[in-house]
Amino acid sequence: MSHVAADFLPVFGDCIRMMRRAFTDYAPFSDREVLFTKDGQILLIAGSGTLGWDQVASNLVEPGENALVLNSGYFGDSFADCLETYGAKVTQIKANIGAAPTLAEVEKALTEKKYKVITITHVDTSTGVLSDAKSITEIVKKVSPDTLVILDAVCAVGSEEIRFDDWGLDVVITASQKGLGCPPGLSIACASQRALTVLENRKIPVNSFYASWKRQVNIGSGYTLLWIPIMQAYEKGSPMYFATPPVNLIYALHASLTRLTKSGTISLEERFRLHREASQKVKKTLEDLGVKQVPLDPNFSGEENVSNGMTAAYYPAGKGASDIIPKLAKDDITIAGGLHRDIKDKYFRIGHMGVSVEPGRDDLTKLLAGLKNALL
Repeated sequence: MSHVAADFLPVFGDCIRMMRRAFTDYAPFSDREVLFTKDGQILLIAGSGTLGWDQVASNLVEPGENALVLNSGYFGDSFADCLETYGAKVTQIKANIGAAPTLAEVEKALTEKKYKVITITHVDTSTGVLSDAKSITEIVKKVSPDTLVILDAVCAVGSEEIRFDDWGLDVVITASQKGLGCPPGLSIACASQRALTVLENRKIPVNSFYASWKRQVNIGSGYTLLWIPIMQAYEKGSPMYFATPPVNLIYALHASLTRLTKSGTISLEERFRLHREASQKVKKTLEDLGVKQVPLDPNFSGEENVSNGMTAAYYPAGKGASDIIPKLAKDDITIAGGLHRDIKDKYFRIGHMGVSVEPGRDDLTKLLAGLKNALL
């Protein structure tokens, strides 16, 4: 299928609309929005979730401006590295392994210096820690209202509650392969109108080529505008070219978003509940097996500091990856080893998100039985 084919144009446009706020004027589906935003600008670009960092760093932060990174693991480190690559002056609030920066620490930092952006890793996949994005944003609005709030939600969209407009977020970045249940390779972002105003008022041009949201570039014999105008064109049903969109991934995303927003079976609110319940079952099973989780204060209600879409836990004493991962693989269960550099060989990670938590599937039952067999 060509990216300029007549059949593809409405598919791309529908993906943008469904990511933003599906069927806002249609009451039966009023609770079926993915990001719960009325006018956030959606960007669907070929690339991994990491590309979202580059988009934020290059479009919204100018060299020499301050950025505050809330670090709850590996991905806070990496976001900070990316911001510094584009010239930002980065301050990090680094939490202990298994914890997130406290609200008091955030408020104190915001009173000491003016920051262009603050970044929050909603779920750090290296630790399984869930940050309280809503409360953090409330503090930012109170103490430093001009600071843009950036939510890295690669491991959160589709499995954790995110209310873009109500919370006052400025950018959410995510990817196709986790809670949205698509193959990897699609970078997804949503930018507020306030963030776009910041972009328009930059003093110097955006210092990225591929990640630039809006600027003129010389393409062949003429000029074109980059990603935001392209997204707006596709939403209106017209193609515009800068780089070829990943057609197959857009179709996969369309199938996933249709399931999330139009299927008529499970609302997003219900989906969040199913993720919480699945998370509780996994974490309770590990607790019963005597396995310690990486988050320092696991709360089995799923509403404190633990992810609902994944679990990070330490290997039992005397066991390691070679004892557990191959054993589970024989039962067609795939888990991941550690990622946080300080404890990389000491723990493992389990994903329980997307369709795996839906009624009528046996993924969770199979996982729990496999864990009991492998860990005992």
